[in-house]
Amino acid sequence: MTSTLLIRNASELVTVRGAGGSPRTGTEMDDLGIIKNGAAAIEDGRIVALGQSDEIAARFSWADTVIDATNKVVLPGFVDCHTHLVFGGSREDEFVQKIQGRSYLEILNSGGGILSTVDRTRQALVCPEALLERAHGFLGTMLAFGTTTVEIKTGYGLSQESELGMLKVIARLKDSGPVDIVSTFLGAHALPGEYRDRRDDYVRLVLGMLETVKTGSLAEYCDVFVEQGAFDASEARTILAKAREHGLKLKLHAGEFSDIGGVEVGVELGATSIDHLEHISDRGMALMADKRTVGVLLPGVPFHLMTDRYAPARKLIAAGVPIALATDFNPGSCPTLSMQSIIALACRQLKMTPAEAISAATINAACALDRGNEVGSIEVGKKADIIIMDIPNHRQLPYWFGINLVDTVVKKGVIVRSTNGYTDEALLT
Repeated sequence: MTSTLLIRNASELVTVRGAGGSPRTGTEMDDLGIIKNGAAAIEDGRIVALGQSDEIAARFSWADTVIDATNKVVLPGFVDCHTHLVFGGSREDEFVQKIQGRSYLEILNSGGGILSTVDRTRQALVCPEALLERAHGFLGTMLAFGTTTVEIKTGYGLSQESELGMLKVIARLKDSGPVDIVSTFLGAHALPGEYRDRRDDYVRLVLGMLETVKTGSLAEYCDVFVEQGAFDASEARTILAKAREHGLKLKLHAGEFSDIGGVEVGVELGATSIDHLEHISDRGMALMADKRTVGVLLPGVPFHLMTDRYAPARKLIAAGVPIALATDFNPGSCPTLSMQSIIALACRQLKMTPAEAISAATINAACALDRGNEVGSIEVGKKADIIIMDIPNHRQLPYWFGINLVDTVVKKGVIVRSTNGYTDEALLT
């Protein structure tokens, strides 16, 4: 049975349309395709019409459900294209150490950081139901803040049993709620303690895991953390080349604390995105721009780590690199679930305009997951993943910070969150 939803009277209908499934670059990022006093009609989870409210409301006067968005901004649902959402424990003790002056790498090298979360995640996987319930709660909070598509990486297992256990938790999450999930295998996140002096053995273990990941269709992407104290460019090339042979798409963590060649490896092997990029050379920018490799910027990380070294967003945009934004939600370097906060940081710390930040958090983030043809913009034929924000214009999105501006979340044409407590039935007209 066909179900029709009409959203009308939007102060701004921010469509971000016209990219054709490709990421926006340069000055394109400032063009949000705004329709003043806009309306969108949705049938069976897909957008079927856009335009001025009077016109669309007249065409769809018989709609089953009508939302009045007067004095509100209508946006595409946010796409959080880099998270580590499944993990055990927390790391507030390390947060205090950072305040006292210890660096992230100092904590990692002393057995803390990623490795402390690995220990707690392995313990939690003994009872995966609790881990699943916790992750489901995180997803619910993300949805309430406007995120409708999210990528989730492994990387806190670092053994075959635990990494596969994490992938199975992610697979169950895909069936547990409305948020669309993209899974990424990050077995090469750090060297586990038992392999500290056996790097080659651990790389071989990761290569062996890839075979199982492929056989079980447990992940869409493979990622490697290319950094001092983690994996070098040569190790990353070996792992990612094998992942590509197995049909996995590629991502990299690169340039978070130093530039050791991760960008070059990622571009060479055709990575969909290269993430962090606080440290990147002019040559690296040129390579990424030439191949249109998406650079996923994570301003919540230097903010939380208090490093004051942010990705050079203005240089990246000027160089023609398509850039996206994501939370990098994790217990150690960015414990936030809010893409609204990331957009606010991008404007304050990366000096991105509100329009650029919105483009980066929607269509470009969708392209970082190869989802640009389905989500990330409000266009006829796309999934109706839409958020309604209680602000009169899009520039107020980063202006306010530390609060949730989302009024209503629509996922695949269904109202899944509303600050007024409405259900579809309550909104029938």
